[in-house]
Amino acid sequence: MTDTPGALDGIRILDFTQMMLGPLCTQTLADMGADVLKVERPGKGEWMRSMPMNGEFVGGESAAFHAFNRNKRSVTVDLKHPDGRDLLLEMSRTCDVVTENFRSGVMDRLGLGYEDFRAVNPKIIYASGSGWGSGSSLASRGMPGQDLLIQAMSGLMMNTGRRSDPPTNCGTAVADFAASQALAIGILGAILARDRHGTGQKVETNLYSATLNMMGQENFAVLNQDITLERSEAGVASCWSDAPYGAHPTKDGWVAIAMCPLEKLAGLLDDPGLAGMEAWAERDAVKLRIDETTRGHTSEELLAILRAADVWAAPVRSSTEALAELVETASPRLVEMEHPKAGPIRAIANPITLSETPVTVRRAPPAVGEHTDEIVTEMFGAERLADLRGMGVV
Repeated sequence: MTDTPGALDGIRILDFTQMMLGPLCTQTLADMGADVLKVERPGKGEWMRSMPMNGEFVGGESAAFHAFNRNKRSVTVDLKHPDGRDLLLEMSRTCDVVTENFRSGVMDRLGLGYEDFRAVNPKIIYASGSGWGSGSSLASRGMPGQDLLIQAMSGLMMNTGRRSDPPTNCGTAVADFAASQALAIGILGAILARDRHGTGQKVETNLYSATLNMMGQENFAVLNQDITLERSEAGVASCWSDAPYGAHPTKDGWVAIAMCPLEKLAGLLDDPGLAGMEAWAERDAVKLRIDETTRGHTSEELLAILRAADVWAAPVRSSTEALAELVETASPRLVEMEHPKAGPIRAIANPITLSETPVTVRRAPPAVGEHTDEIVTEMFGAERLADLRGMGVV
């Protein structure tokens, strides 16, 4: 903890987001000091709280929820109650940003769209993340905007794995992650524009566009080189890379090698015939030939040979192994928080470092409605809180 102001101290965000896209975006901003007011359903909270990871919960709630909701305050409001809608619009008068990632059109139907908020706060920044983009043909078909479906539609699944594998999704929700960071960047740009030019605006991104952008180099090649990306049969890890580029088996595990001239690798692996092969035209054969050689070494032996020659290589580790190292070394890549039910919990730290306005952890992920009384009293006073409680609005 530090008394130094955060980069976004004084910025208040009225946050309607759920799942990963929106919550990771607003957590990124909360870590930098923004006051994020997480609007949730009375009693139940957001849906992700009740989604178990591997069939288990942490402190009675999902690890996925805990991962993306630190440094926020939770306020419960019934969005379908007419007075709830009015309360939220009134709250926005003291806010800089409104964020949401419902399906396109949901917030407008609730009377909580951009125009509704702009009517009461002309300088509001309204940030919206969706699956396919508002007004797109894919959204109009009613197709759910979900990470796996985005990976399927974007080409990503057909670019991952071996040629004979079925379409292979990535090991985490990369579309959600890409869109969350795009939305955060858009919000920061809009805040700067408002402060310089005096105008609010609507910021939008979507999972599909962010994923296509993440695949920018591959997509540029397809668009401009008249090619079809094809997966390697032997396991070269990229559709457009020659060999070596991928994981190679050893006596006791796997080692990843990321690019090396075959002439150099031939000498290091004591395989002169490797030097005469074509790294692109014969990339599958090259991959399999390297595999045969690397199987004769332990991972440690192979890495010692490659690193001594300045070849880009690393052991292939499980998440358990990677995180154990962080715990053992008390790495700043992890943060620890005290949860009222789970006790001490660890999470991945914000990857951003700011020298003069440090990124901090101020709060563990909130309980449902934990800060409702605090927030409403802070904005409108205790008497208004009592009235809203009596009407069942909060």
